Amino acid sequence: MKLEFASSARSTVGLEWEIMLADPASGDLVGRAPELLAALEAESADERHTVTGELLTNTIEVTSGIGDSVAHAVDDIANAITAVRSATDPAGIELLSAGSHPFAQWYDQQVTDKSRYHTLIERTQWWGRNMMIWGIHVHVGVEDHRKVFPIINALSAYLPHLQALSASSPFWAGERTGYASNRALVFQQLPTAGLPWPLHDWSEYEAYLDDMVRTGVMADATEVRWDIRPAPRWGTIEVRACDGLSTLPELASVAALVQVLVEHFSRQLDEGRKLPELPAWFHRENKWRAARYGLDARVIVDAAGTQRPVREHLAEILEQLAPVAVELGCIREFGNNAATLEHGASYERQLVLANATGGDLTAVVQHLIREFRSGPESSTDGA
Repeated sequence: MKLEFASSARSTVGLEWEIMLADPASGDLVGRAPELLAALEAESADERHTVTGELLTNTIEVTSGIGDSVAHAVDDIANAITAVRSATDPAGIELLSAGSHPFAQWYDQQVTDKSRYHTLIERTQWWGRNMMIWGIHVHVGVEDHRKVFPIINALSAYLPHLQALSASSPFWAGERTGYASNRALVFQQLPTAGLPWPLHDWSEYEAYLDDMVRTGVMADATEVRWDIRPAPRWGTIEVRACDGLSTLPELASVAALVQVLVEHFSRQLDEGRKLPELPAWFHRENKWRAARYGLDARVIVDAAGTQRPVREHLAEILEQLAPVAVELGCIREFGNNAATLEHGASYERQLVLANATGGDLTAVVQHLIREFRSGPESSTDGA
């Protein structure tokens, strides 16, 4: 199967953010996206941003245009949120984002009435109906398809770092899971989801797609749901490993880290260097560790099996790659990852509040609603 990789300007940025709709009083999810989307989609037709539906009627997704910087793409997302609030505020609907809702139940949710969603649920059954998960996707432009898989394979070693920074799903259906990112392990139950296969060039990817389509596993490349994948239509590498970020500043900081890492590896390829890779079994273990322990995980950082605390390793990465962030114009957003390391990721803030309120998950939802409006709260705010 021949698959064209679209022309894309190097290290441009595109963002997608899945957002929950909730009742302001109870904090429970409300399946009211269909009544909002017709007007919102029409209003965004002439804008850089888009507003669309998702698998469940309790969710909307906002996407940016192609940003020549992280700030450019984030501005699009901010404009999209403003547009969404112009509809949700009068309708009495609140917005929040995390990898999971703290207490909502899957059997209370409705699937959006589109054939591709019904097909997915028919095939995946209980696991598909349990996909009460929300995430972000970060696209970074790559100018040459020959770079795609070398960069994907190198960048996969940093998926646990990104997963830990974004981890925001410590609760599931009213239960404390003991995981920083329960979403990461739930999502990989879907066919073609999870870590990418260790492919090495574009022709191997085309052969993989040919096998999948020929055997009825998928219809086309859009059904590849890996944690990091090529997006041939856009000419990008798309990172999908992250939980839903709870605030816009955190979305911006994670996007900047992805952009900087992709550009860093692209420069190494320009210099004729072979990019480092980890064995697939180390990637699998790292994903589990980041899901379980978040920013307290120890991750395997090289093929020799060296292990490092992810907070410590991230701090080094932020220092080492800061010059690249300066050149890309995202040093402010890139540097804000240090604030997450210092003050805690969303899962940590949620757990602090739950502990302070005797396990009141309604209070945790209200905390997430406040954060979505105003930005990250410290561990003592909102308790």
